[in-house]
Amino acid sequence: MEYYGKILCISKDDLTRDDRPLLGDYRLDVTKAPIMTVSCFDQLVYRKIIQVIRKGIGRGVKSLVSVDSLPDKYKKLVEQKYGSMDAEILRNWFASHWEVDADARSFYSRFRLPSGKPLEPEQQQEYTLNASALQSVVRLMNDVRMKRAVMQNNKIRWEEMAGAISFFQKEFGHSLPLSVNRFKKKVKDFQENSYISLISKKFGNQNTRLVNVQVESLLLSLATLPNKPWNKNVWEMYNMFIAGELTVCNPETGEIFNPAEFVDKKGNPIRLSQSTINNYLNQPKNQVLINHRLMSWSTFMHNERPHVHRHAPEFSFSKISFDDRDLPRKLKDTKQRPKAYYAYDVTSQCVVGLAYNRNKNVDLVVDCFRDMFRLMERNGWNCPAQVEVENHLMSQWKDSFLKAGTMFPFVRFCAPLNSQEKFAEPLNGAKKRSVEHKNHLGIGRFYAKNEKYRAESKKISDEYNDTYEEKQYYTWEQLIQEDIADVHEFNHSLHPNQKKYPGMTRWQVLESNMNPTLQPVDKAILYRFIGEHVETSIRRNSYCRVNYTDLWLSSPEVLDRLAPNNNQVDAYYLPDEEGNMGDVYIYQNGVLLDKLSNVGTFNTSEAEQTDKDKQVMTEQNKLISQFDAMTKKEAIAPVVVMKAETAKKIAKATAKPIQVDNVETDADSLIAQFSDYKGRGVASI
Repeated sequence: MEYYGKILCISKDDLTRDDRPLLGDYRLDVTKAPIMTVSCFDQLVYRKIIQVIRKGIGRGVKSLVSVDSLPDKYKKLVEQKYGSMDAEILRNWFASHWEVDADARSFYSRFRLPSGKPLEPEQQQEYTLNASALQSVVRLMNDVRMKRAVMQNNKIRWEEMAGAISFFQKEFGHSLPLSVNRFKKKVKDFQENSYISLISKKFGNQNTRLVNVQVESLLLSLATLPNKPWNKNVWEMYNMFIAGELTVCNPETGEIFNPAEFVDKKGNPIRLSQSTINNYLNQPKNQVLINHRLMSWSTFMHNERPHVHRHAPEFSFSKISFDDRDLPRKLKDTKQRPKAYYAYDVTSQCVVGLAYNRNKNVDLVVDCFRDMFRLMERNGWNCPAQVEVENHLMSQWKDSFLKAGTMFPFVRFCAPLNSQEKFAEPLNGAKKRSVEHKNHLGIGRFYAKNEKYRAESKKISDEYNDTYEEKQYYTWEQLIQEDIADVHEFNHSLHPNQKKYPGMTRWQVLESNMNPTLQPVDKAILYRFIGEHVETSIRRNSYCRVNYTDLWLSSPEVLDRLAPNNNQVDAYYLPDEEGNMGDVYIYQNGVLLDKLSNVGTFNTSEAEQTDKDKQVMTEQNKLISQFDAMTKKEAIAPVVVMKAETAKKIAKATAKPIQVDNVETDADSLIAQFSDYKGRGVASI
């Protein structure tokens, strides 16, 4: 049955179709028999007893007759066979207008419970089908024509609506309530709150949970005791606590846990099986919390805590990473490993600075910086944009040399014990695995999983029972020379990122990708902190003696920068690999005064002087001339002093002219006088 316009109609096929099941030659269930025969239908139409609303003309078009025009006996048969006419109309309407709500499917797939978990796929499917069914109901209620079929005295007949929806429960799989009142409430709630109204409130509560938050917290606390108990021990302690055989308290607050609080709704103690406790203690989140309590800070940092993900810079010298390491092989004399300090360029992975020492001390760090800056000076490279250093040995320069903007634009101090932060750490491993393991014996770790990378030691049976001996020991010179050779081989091996740098070695990447924005090295600042220091003084207002070498001031104006009555200065320089001095800078009280220059000396014998001697003499005379020019330019004007009374008398005195006789002196007399002066002057000497 369906509405045609405003008229409730039934098709000819529904009136004449035989729906009785066939058993052999007999048809059962009389209620499914045809309402009338085809000939009867034609006669009623011919006699105009029933009203034809639509003729069955055309392919797929059914003829419809008005239900109200049927004689009463046929109406009863229609209701007997098809049930309530209104319910049948609704079923037909829902069957043709049912569709899965795509918006509902998207909503439930993205929905997260208060715990952060998503809905299970079965729950998503159930809620999507329920929402689709309710959307059909809402569309029907908004359909003016169909609304008449479910209205009675301007009220919706919820009985027919619920019955029509429940008819399709098996076909479509929804789980909407069959009760009229509950169905009505569900529809109104859906209209007001949309998709969220269908989600059960039971998700995320503790009503049916045996191990509630309080019990779980106690289990985790027992599992984090200092002796690191096994899960079985936690199970035993918990059951002893529930039975009153064990007292548990919080050492920070002093709270004593009461076993009477660990009961279910019926007041029975919450007893747990060992498997239940295992499940909760092995839950990934709880494992993180347990490890956070039991592990040391550094172990938890490296094993559990999330870390950032980085990539190398594009240009060389954009970042230099420093790190120390122990060389893997031991010395003959001390049975200890030499200490090495490396400076890596992060982009090319080249070692650009290295130093060695028997101990991990400040000298090791200073030597590494010196080696790096010597390499930069030889190749004419500018100052790195950033350095990455550790706190242990570098913190003393945190407010001076390694303060951002002083020597390097950027300085990164890595957190203590956080080796994963430094780029140099994995590069140490790369050098060890690729070059050292290939070139030498005994390279590896004693705990390595791979047998080829495992280094073994011979155990010595003594009173300590903890003494191990290496298979072979080496001299200091051998270990250092071989490591320098390993560094050279490592630097000139292929860069690991051959996709980006095809066919290029690490050193080629270093030289060809230098950062174009780098600034020159400020040697005056650099040498003060990592250079050699000599206490000296300014002599004869012109030079300082450093390492038995006389170095000249650049200008006599430097004297004006000295403190009163103090010619003492501090000289700093960075020697090259052969120990020769380069540029020398002098400071006084931490203030830069000047850069000294080695003018040299010249041969005092004119007969033996070379062009170089003459050039040195000229340079020295220039500096002396600058000194003379300063003394002449800033010469002190003469003054006389007198008493105030004398000055007053002079001021009051009247000037009188004096008659001076004109004495004519010939040339011979003047010559005689000058000769006499010369003779007396020579005699006075």
